[in-house]
Amino acid sequence: MATRDALWGYRNEFGDAFGRTYFRRFGPGVASSIGLGTYLGAPTPAVDAAYREAIELALRSGINHVDTAVNYRCGRAERVVGEAVRSSPVDREAVVVATKGGFLPFDGERPDDPAAYVRERFVEPGLVAPDALASGSHAIAPAYLEWSLDRSLDRLGLDSVDYFYIHNPETQLATRSREAVYDQLSAAFEALERRRAAGDVGAYGVATWDAFRVPEGADRYLSLAEVLARAEAAGEAVGADDGHGFEAIQLPFNVAMADAFTRRNQRLPDGDDGDRVSALELAHEAGLSVVTSASIGQGDLASEGSVPGEVDAALAGETPAQRALNFARSAPGVTSSLVGASDLDHLRENVAAGTFDPLGASAFDAVFE
Repeated sequence: MATRDALWGYRNEFGDAFGRTYFRRFGPGVASSIGLGTYLGAPTPAVDAAYREAIELALRSGINHVDTAVNYRCGRAERVVGEAVRSSPVDREAVVVATKGGFLPFDGERPDDPAAYVRERFVEPGLVAPDALASGSHAIAPAYLEWSLDRSLDRLGLDSVDYFYIHNPETQLATRSREAVYDQLSAAFEALERRRAAGDVGAYGVATWDAFRVPEGADRYLSLAEVLARAEAAGEAVGADDGHGFEAIQLPFNVAMADAFTRRNQRLPDGDDGDRVSALELAHEAGLSVVTSASIGQGDLASEGSVPGEVDAALAGETPAQRALNFARSAPGVTSSLVGASDLDHLRENVAAGTFDPLGASAFDAVFE
């Protein structure tokens, strides 16, 4: 697991090569504000090898935050992340490793009949009850999440992960009420509090796509304040000495998907009924780390002209991808911005984005005026 001394040691080794605020408070210490995502790519040995080399280079170059999930690339992503972290000359305690549980994973390749696979591997053995499934492939029942965490630790080959996210809990809204989903999260958080006490996870959170960005009342909306309240109650229920371990959220954010900053769809826990703030503002007020996904739109923002000219002109970076990534890193309250890279040239380009300063708060606000 990452430790304060090792994370600060990594920052001291690499910090002078990067721009202002490249390393930011994260976990027990600080970590790079550019993180490596592992979602994209075919489930093949060739892509495995490319990711392994890219992660190893990233760790040697100033990126010490790696994000994955039990289901990414049919389960192959976690194996590659673990291999790269374990073989790296960088101390494991200097690396923030995050994974997720929620979507039912395949085992190395996509089966011909996914529905039959889910039935035979998860439902019939009793790992997931039929009424716990949403969209035929998603579950956040505590027993399943604990199995998922064990599966992740096994695939990673690590004793612990620094962050464990419940993956897209809004998926459950397709089959149950919002209150029922909050109740599911309460039970899941209690299970994760126990795993935190056991030393299997450093902290936990939720990784979302729509939940905190869409308008209040939308089908896939969740209240961040209510989610946080459920975590606080879970910590109290299991007697956590430090309150609770809910420390981070993950959501998409880029120049084309800026809702987490622009949409005031979250209620302050102790505010008046009419008070609304953005997800980023509420997360900041609550002391949560915010990790952005789709930071360059899964590559869509890496070409000339993809970022509006007036915004592009305000951003630092030599390439469109660097400027798009620096937009995400500039948002107030953002801790780290994920970007996928299995191509070494793209990785070097992304690392170099961190040598430029992000926009200050006032300059970031100005691009929306």
